[in-house]
Parts: sequence; C-alpha cells; structure tokens
Amino acid sequence: MRMASPSIIPNDRLDKDFYLVLEDFHAGPAFRETDEGISHSTLIADLLSGQYDQVLRVVAFNPVEGWSRDASEDIARTLERKAAEGYEIPDALKDFIEGQLGRKIGVQLALPLART
Repeated sequence: MRMASPSIIPNDRLDKDFYLVLEDFHAGPAFRETDEGISHSTLIADLLSGQYDQVLRVVAFNPVEGWSRDASEDIARTLERKAAEGYEIPDALKDFIEGQLGRKIGVQLALPLART
C-alpha cells in the first residue's frame, strides 16, 4: 500500500475560502493574478476601491474542502448592500452587479399580490 507523501504547502494555509475574479481585458477574459488568493472581505474592499475594471465572474473555492462554485451573485448582493450603506460603487462595477441581479442596483422586485 502506497503512503501519501506530505504536502509541501501547509494545510492551514489552504483551509479557507479563496476568491478569483474573471475580468475582461482587451486581449480577452482572464483571471486576475493574486499573491495567494484573496478572502471575501479583501475582495469586497478591492472591488469597492476600483481595483477591478470589467468583472465578468467571481469564482470561490476551498482546496481542503474540495469545492468550487460561481460566487458572482453572492458578491453582487454583498456589493449592493454596501451601496445601500452609502459606499460608492465604481461605474465599471455597476454593470457586473446589475447583470448578476437582473435589475438596477437598489431596485426591489415587486411582490405579487395575494389573491383572496
């Protein structure tokens, strides 16, 4: 029976959620390079400060737990909440948020009236 060799990367550095941003560059879409992946709070701060221009998607993953998913809608909802709290949303980011939510920022969808 073959034993697994120990990882050269400590698991405690990998046991967290990472976020990658797919951005539309002039040469085509690409994931933005990061040092070690970014956390949710860092990503939100970076997006709000205008560090990303044309966001297409946000992918979240956790290597230790073995999952990945499209987190674009969740990030868009968080950014919309930040806008409601008074944070300025860069114009380039508004298209991403509205595209993910399917409506303008801050507009609530009407609830259907209950029939009696």
